[in-house]
Amino acid sequence: MTFDHYHIREVCIDDLQQYFNLIKNNREWLEDFFAGTVAITQTIEETRIHLQDVIEKAKKKNYFPFVIIDSFANALISSIQIKNLDWNIPKGELGYYIDKKYEGKGIVTKAVSLIIDFGFNELKLNKIYLRTHEENIGSRKVAEKNNFQLEGIIRNDYKTTSGNLVDLMYYGLIRN
Repeated sequence: MTFDHYHIREVCIDDLQQYFNLIKNNREWLEDFFAGTVAITQTIEETRIHLQDVIEKAKKKNYFPFVIIDSFANALISSIQIKNLDWNIPKGELGYYIDKKYEGKGIVTKAVSLIIDFGFNELKLNKIYLRTHEENIGSRKVAEKNNFQLEGIIRNDYKTTSGNLVDLMYYGLIRN
């Protein structure tokens, strides 16, 4: 999947160093809302184990991990995934983060549009949803620009790295 000068593809073990650097360079602002990922990627070896686990889940169709590559810089700049799949519905949760240097340029908005198409057309999902904190204005804009509807606020739905329970905004998108 491509747009502008960006390419979306499945993550692979060869992404190890760039994937680790993406998290390391953005750790401070990722730690509250990607607490699990940040906690298990403290070292390059932990990151290798994490990527191997993610790739294994992808083989079993339990997780669909993608990265966004800036083709001009040949740099891995973002992680985007469909996770928490429930094949009985069928539905999946969308998660994403991008390097701070690339934030606010519409990259994730365009990538999410392509991942939505993949989720509905290839995976045959009926619903794609995402959860975000009310203060994450960028994520809320991504959801709204991709026609997600705010379905409600889920109280005490996520524990941050610091141990605080926070409310999350739940957005959903139904296949037409």
